[in-house]
Amino acid sequence: MSIQATKRSRTVHDVSCGRALRERALGQAGSPDPVPMALIAPIAATIAEHCGHRLLKCRRLAMGWTVAQAVRSVHDLVEAEQLGKVGLSERSWKDWESGVLPSPDYQDLLCRLFTTNPVGLGFAHDYSLPAEADEGGPLWSAGQGGGRLREGEAAGAGTRPWTFTEVEETKRRDAVKLAGLAVASPAAAAQILQQAAAEAMEFTRQAEATSLGSGTLDHLDLAITEFNHAYSLKPPKAVFDSVLDYRRKVDALLKARHTHGQERELFAFAGWMSELLAWLAHDLGNARTGLAFATDAFVHGQQAGHGQQAGHGQLCAWAMDAAASINLYEQRPAKAREAALKGLSEAPAEHPLTVRLHAQAARAAAADGDAEGFTAAFRAAEDAHRRLPPRSARRFGMDVLPLADYALTSYPATSFIWLGQAEAARRHAEHALATYQSAPEASRSPSREAIARIDLALAHAQLGDPDDAVTLGHQALDSARVVDSVLGRAGDLTSFLTRRYPRQAAVEGLRERLSAANDAAHPALPAAPPGA
Repeated sequence: MSIQATKRSRTVHDVSCGRALRERALGQAGSPDPVPMALIAPIAATIAEHCGHRLLKCRRLAMGWTVAQAVRSVHDLVEAEQLGKVGLSERSWKDWESGVLPSPDYQDLLCRLFTTNPVGLGFAHDYSLPAEADEGGPLWSAGQGGGRLREGEAAGAGTRPWTFTEVEETKRRDAVKLAGLAVASPAAAAQILQQAAAEAMEFTRQAEATSLGSGTLDHLDLAITEFNHAYSLKPPKAVFDSVLDYRRKVDALLKARHTHGQERELFAFAGWMSELLAWLAHDLGNARTGLAFATDAFVHGQQAGHGQQAGHGQLCAWAMDAAASINLYEQRPAKAREAALKGLSEAPAEHPLTVRLHAQAARAAAADGDAEGFTAAFRAAEDAHRRLPPRSARRFGMDVLPLADYALTSYPATSFIWLGQAEAARRHAEHALATYQSAPEASRSPSREAIARIDLALAHAQLGDPDDAVTLGHQALDSARVVDSVLGRAGDLTSFLTRRYPRQAAVEGLRERLSAANDAAHPALPAAPPGA
């Protein structure tokens, strides 16, 4: 029976016993104040031997702390040494004292607090061989001090409690151990194999070690869902700031300790947040930032692993959908088509996203003046739409079929405007506007409705009806969500009206209103002081 098993089989004493042992030891030492850490270690060892508590609890009792005082001491340490804030509670501390292993970061913090090492707190085992069985000295070293950190000696910030000794010495010791297994007595061989089993268990524990709390991934999933629901309902600047804050938190989690499975999930969460940030940056009028986040979302979708977790190919495809739209509004139709085709290589065949990406490619062809390319790509979108399964796909709890339906109505309206086919543009724009207006309130998209009105206004302007065009333009600017894409398309409308109807007062009024909306959305930077 092992020493650990022997201890746990004994009756565990009440904490009052440990406190009495502490007071006796301090009295024998002359009641020093403050108590030196060099005295805490032997007191803790005495409590462990006599009372049967786990080593972390023995250290606390040796310090004379309650659990609340110990937790407070950790927070004081974090503040004094300007470490990262922690959310340590009494519940977590009690869990550790009952045998739950703290995360590596908390282990390091506790070792700092008690100026000891993981072995001294019961978080690790010392597997160093006795000196006579290991001519090279301890297998593990903490530097010049030998095998284990001495009691009262703490691992400094940024250092690991254990490091490898020189390579050649390690190789020599390993050879001795392997040879010893071959020639050892059955009892000695069994002991060596038993130690190897213990090491294997430690390897497994390290592989499963993580800094993530049990609810972290669930919390991130809920946060992304809420952000996606807020996208069309709240000002883009407010949503952008909140999502970016969470994106930074996920980046910090990716740099911390986690399992391989958790890493894939974190890559996916990072990608989904960057995909949303791409759209928000586009709404805020910063194409460069939008494209950077779209690329980041695509890369993290790939890192998440298509075969490992369902939906990560979709993440890559959604990222390219954002890139296609941003490039179109930046008047880079070739780049937009390239992004759409890249997304199609990742999207599932029978998914509404495939419809949308074909429609994106069609819109890019129209922007490039390629009528035949538009027709071919739009037919592919219609064919993909007919092949969709009866049950619609969902994204963060929301039905994505409307996004495919909208692409088949609003995208051709815009495309026919660019191709100069005004009557076809009018029909599709009216259909798109009716579709948006009939959507359930929770699914309404004010910015898409505004763009549909602008498409319809441009069709009326091309057909020789400037009054209706101006009225529709004002209605678009009345939208509850006038984002940069709306302002950009409204600029196309006023430019066309100004060229076609230069002496219309109503046209000038719309142009002035758009100018004021642009100034409000993009305030000028304050002028530099003279001599700056």
